[in-house]
Amino acid sequence: MVVSHCSSSYYRHIVQSPYISWSMEGDYRGLSSKISVQPFATKLLNATVTNFPCLLQGGQHKHKKGVQVLSQNISPPSFAVEYLDGREDEYNGVIIDPESLPSSANAFASALKASLSNWKLKFLSIMQGKKGIWMKILQEQVDLVPIAIQEGFHFHHAEPGYVMLTYWIPTGPCLLPASPSHQIGIAAFVINEKQEILVVKEKCPCTCSGVWKLPTGYINKSEEIYDGATREVKEETGIDTAFLEMVAFRHAQLVAFEKSDLMFVCMLKPLSTEITIDEKEIEDAKWIQVEELIAQPYYQQDELLKTVTAICMAAHQNRCYGFTAHQLTSIFDGQPSNLYYRT
Repeated sequence: MVVSHCSSSYYRHIVQSPYISWSMEGDYRGLSSKISVQPFATKLLNATVTNFPCLLQGGQHKHKKGVQVLSQNISPPSFAVEYLDGREDEYNGVIIDPESLPSSANAFASALKASLSNWKLKFLSIMQGKKGIWMKILQEQVDLVPIAIQEGFHFHHAEPGYVMLTYWIPTGPCLLPASPSHQIGIAAFVINEKQEILVVKEKCPCTCSGVWKLPTGYINKSEEIYDGATREVKEETGIDTAFLEMVAFRHAQLVAFEKSDLMFVCMLKPLSTEITIDEKEIEDAKWIQVEELIAQPYYQQDELLKTVTAICMAAHQNRCYGFTAHQLTSIFDGQPSNLYYRT
């Protein structure tokens, strides 16, 4: 774009913009001067101002209406505004590096504004630029959160040590995936050679307090279902086990903190018999006959627990078959994962 005979107001806008760095080049004698204007580290905006008789005259330093004009002997000002560091994801988005975020609130605000302007201009210019912005802010950077929210970022999810924020550039509904919506837990059915089932009494004020039940618990982050099942049994009862199969799973909605809940019922083979309970979580544990388990009034009134127990006993007696884990690798991500299916 070429702008001739610019007014001082346009020149002042260029000079005072906090998002533009500029330099002077060419022959600065008389009216043949030209000024090149570019945004920081990009070429999204290329503007050349020529024939500047109102401001540059004879290569002299002149003031007009309070605006400083430069001659060839004066170095132009520099505005050191930086962009946020990030990497592109495979969905045409940007993942900002949390370790590179400016520690100063002012520096962060300036870099964030400049970066958003950059990404928006790219999107509008080619209609296939960056769409979704992901920004992880660490716990020690929490003062930066209100600044990002003010610029239009939204909370996505939080984990110990950080909060994840997102920004959707295109108009219309945001197409970024929602925050994690499910908790994953296990129930362990452990039966020994005497046809006794391993059961526990939870140390909690919930409705199942005082009831003998199967050991249950949540899967840890990046933990396989079968590993979580054997770990929970070991932690609660001290019994070592081996995973045999997954016999059923239960899907419930709006459980804890309005999250959905998946509970996988796993059959395990006991490798030891001596019980040592975790007194912080468990009131008691023992081996029990299935008749004693289902005879409890709580079980008699709960169709889900009665059905789970019946399915597990049928699987133990080879009257039905569950799913076993098979490790496979997909070219989608190149990572091994476990597919549970019946063989």
